[in-house]
Amino acid sequence: MSAASPHHPPSTRAAVLLAVLAAVAAALGTAVLVRADAGLSVRQVTVDGVPMTEVRAGPPTPDARRPGVVIAHGFAGSGRLMRPIADTVARRGAVALLFDFAGHGANAARLGPDMSPATLAADLDAAVAHLRAQPDVDPAQIMLVGHSMGAGAVTRYAAAHPEIARTVAISLPGSGELPPGRPAELLLIVGGAEFPAFRRAADDAVRRGAAVGRRPAVVVPGVEHISVLFAPRTHEEIADWLPSVDGSASPRPLVRLAGAALLVFAFAIGVVPLAALLLGRRAGAGTASAAGRPPLRGLVLLGLAVLASGLAAAAAAVLPTNRLPLAVGGYVTGFLLVSGLLVSGGQRWLPAATRAPGVAVDETGRRTPARTTVAALALTAYAVSAVGLPIHLGLTSALPVGARWWLLPVVLGACLLFLLGVEQVAAGRTWRRLLVVAVTVLVLSTSAVVGLAPGFVLLVVPLFAVLLGWHVLWAAVLRRYATPRWLPALVGAALLGWPIATTLPLT
Repeated sequence: MSAASPHHPPSTRAAVLLAVLAAVAAALGTAVLVRADAGLSVRQVTVDGVPMTEVRAGPPTPDARRPGVVIAHGFAGSGRLMRPIADTVARRGAVALLFDFAGHGANAARLGPDMSPATLAADLDAAVAHLRAQPDVDPAQIMLVGHSMGAGAVTRYAAAHPEIARTVAISLPGSGELPPGRPAELLLIVGGAEFPAFRRAADDAVRRGAAVGRRPAVVVPGVEHISVLFAPRTHEEIADWLPSVDGSASPRPLVRLAGAALLVFAFAIGVVPLAALLLGRRAGAGTASAAGRPPLRGLVLLGLAVLASGLAAAAAAVLPTNRLPLAVGGYVTGFLLVSGLLVSGGQRWLPAATRAPGVAVDETGRRTPARTTVAALALTAYAVSAVGLPIHLGLTSALPVGARWWLLPVVLGACLLFLLGVEQVAAGRTWRRLLVVAVTVLVLSTSAVVGLAPGFVLLVVPLFAVLLGWHVLWAAVLRRYATPRWLPALVGAALLGWPIATTLPLT
């Protein structure tokens, strides 16, 4: 059969091949994630309103008590983010306990705008008390592990509770509150590529004598603030710092990330056959093209996007959106909202020759409003699954709880307005979308550096850029079917907005 067979046109064959590849990748990713739990016993509990997860190798054995390790996540993290560390210490013979601080993960309580140390201490105290009460845990061998905000919480707690056997602080944000020589057994771990402030905090703790022990400070080369959690060296150091070790299993910190990456790949390519199924034949010759467009148009539209981003960065710092009970998310929501409105409104004031044209669709590309609506709903649900499932299963909590349910439509609406503006500027051209994404990332980063945006924005900008890049790829696929401009923007809003609304802390 020839490649041009009318029964199997090349586009159909490509879609089928991608569907098969996506199914294989999804199956492999699921298998990897399931395999990551092999040999481990996991139990979910809620104590004093704090969601907790116990992880141990095998079922509880009251006749053989083991060390217990409480693992505290950082700002905008969750217990799920720290799961690889729990796996490591459990396979080495300890009982690990993960938990969600207020405002994080499955904990619907509010953290508060000031990240009250008292709130953090109360949640940590509940976790320590619960772990110490377990029949297979030796209460004299409790170790604390914390990252970033959690590192500050566990060091303060251990300094005030000398019964804590050992403490590990990963990316400690500051050591000014620690008295010299306490905690008594403190191991500091910091990434070699982290922001200088974290390196200085570790150096200061060692210099002031707040960190003493066999190995007071370890610098893990080549990793930054988040990847330090998944570095094999980090896991080896934590396992070796256990009060006693009964197991010798090698750490596998990247297994869950690998499974999540396979799921992301499956969802990313799966949109091609899904679009072919939902949207029908591709757009034909009637689709608007770049021919005959004034060269000035692209420059004017990109200039508008740059101006809108700059004004939005300044406006977002004083907008009422900052009052949303979502740390960092309030600023980002305001930025996206204003940027989208300025681009959309600004186009109305441009000369007609420089405005982005609509999309013309020939007879082969036409579809009924009902079919477009069904496609929009299906593709949006697909986008939520594509971003939510891999994050939740392989990285951190991405399910809405509490106030996140009403924050979701607010954030998604701002993302939709922003991406509608991007589509207007892009006028169907992928390179323009990429350029607008680059401008947006640069402006957000600069805003954080100069103090307009919360400093934590610098840590989330890489993920923000990845999600925007993902949207650019999917938008290019959808526009090949001459979809209305709002459809790629709607699907992209789900990709971008879901993680913002479900992972940033409730305040």
